[in-house]
Amino acid sequence: MDSAVEPGDIESLRAEITGEVFVPGDDGYDDLTDLIVHTGHPAVIIRARNNDDVARGIAFAVTHGLEISTRSGGHSNAGFSTNVGGMVLDLAHLNSIEVVDESGRLVRLGAGAKWAQVATALEPYGFAFTSGDTTSVAVGGLLVGGGVGWLVRKYGLAMDNLVAAEVVTADGLVLSASAEENPDLFWAIRGGGGNFGVVTSFTVVAQPVPRVFFGQISFAPDETAKVLRGWAAYMESAPEELTATAMCWPTFGQATPPLAIMVCYAGDDEAAARSAIDPIRKLGTVVDDQVRLMPYGDVLQPASDLPPGWRPYVRNRLTPALTGDLVTTVLTEQANLENLYVEIRSIGGALSQVPEDATAFIHRSTQAMIMGVLLGSPEGNEPLLPAYEAFWSALAPSMSGAYSGFLSNVLAADIDAVYPEQVYRRLAALKREYDPGNIFHLNVNVVPAGADQG
Repeated sequence: MDSAVEPGDIESLRAEITGEVFVPGDDGYDDLTDLIVHTGHPAVIIRARNNDDVARGIAFAVTHGLEISTRSGGHSNAGFSTNVGGMVLDLAHLNSIEVVDESGRLVRLGAGAKWAQVATALEPYGFAFTSGDTTSVAVGGLLVGGGVGWLVRKYGLAMDNLVAAEVVTADGLVLSASAEENPDLFWAIRGGGGNFGVVTSFTVVAQPVPRVFFGQISFAPDETAKVLRGWAAYMESAPEELTATAMCWPTFGQATPPLAIMVCYAGDDEAAARSAIDPIRKLGTVVDDQVRLMPYGDVLQPASDLPPGWRPYVRNRLTPALTGDLVTTVLTEQANLENLYVEIRSIGGALSQVPEDATAFIHRSTQAMIMGVLLGSPEGNEPLLPAYEAFWSALAPSMSGAYSGFLSNVLAADIDAVYPEQVYRRLAALKREYDPGNIFHLNVNVVPAGADQG
């Protein structure tokens, strides 16, 4: 146990909260320490059951000088959902899903609810909204970061559907955040991540999307460049109901794999879906077509199991124009790294219709997100990092901004890309108000205005 925490302190904590408290050596502790690709050894883990538990946990961490990791689903690429020697505030028990107004499609979600649970609960109502890619991603981390999902071009980011939230702040206050109550905090938590407190519940407006046409279309490998350029051009004018992602798989020294384009048409009108998707099918030689009608929840996939020792290096950048020249640059640079997976998400649409200053995510002119994932172990990838940096340098002239959710090593340049200067200044001023001690710093961090950033 961390030397700053005595057994008596833990017993007092257990007596104060209704949730569970785990320390090293407890049954169940080892099951809660690690993430998908990151390992941790926190001094204490609290599985909170209500806002009071969260507030008491925060106070305990501050008193004992413990770093705080807030965990909703534990999918942080950067490992922020666990730590060594600190506290993990685990929100898994805060997983309620309640349709509070069916006619208005208002749904209240606990931060620990998993997206598979949300989709299942909303399906009988014919509701859905942009969510994470995998079944086990939870509501909390995705909503405060943005939420780039399969309905993004029709209904915007997940957070664009948010109308209210409950936030437990650094001083233990439980605040409501909405356009009417604490609107500055409401602005900040939509894109500003966990910098301003622990968001424990969200009220969202779900969308009438009972079923979607979803699946993968694969093309002959030798046609990748032609198909990808044609797809990029088509998505500029494609119906907003259609969201699509191109997946350029690494070769690992073997034959080039087929180009895969995942498509999601928001609706169950077969003729309209075919009209939207067929122009993609006609771009090249289709070797596999798995598109079919399904409930929205079925688009969510289990998180992939990685080989032992792997810890992918993940980075993304946003672009206002996915041009043919940019596509060529991506493919040319990817060829220099046989273990680099490249994903291009065509977004835009409804995302671009939200005013730039409405949320802390201001990259509203974005038309595509390019993600580069260096697969393998940290040791194996170390000598490849110069080529990985060259990949991003080649793309840099066409990029503008970044998304906070797909970053494994958060560098100063990443923070600058996520939060351009004018946004960072506003966030820093609010950080000084809501978290002047920067106790919530295990995130894409904003330092309080006036604080030492050294």
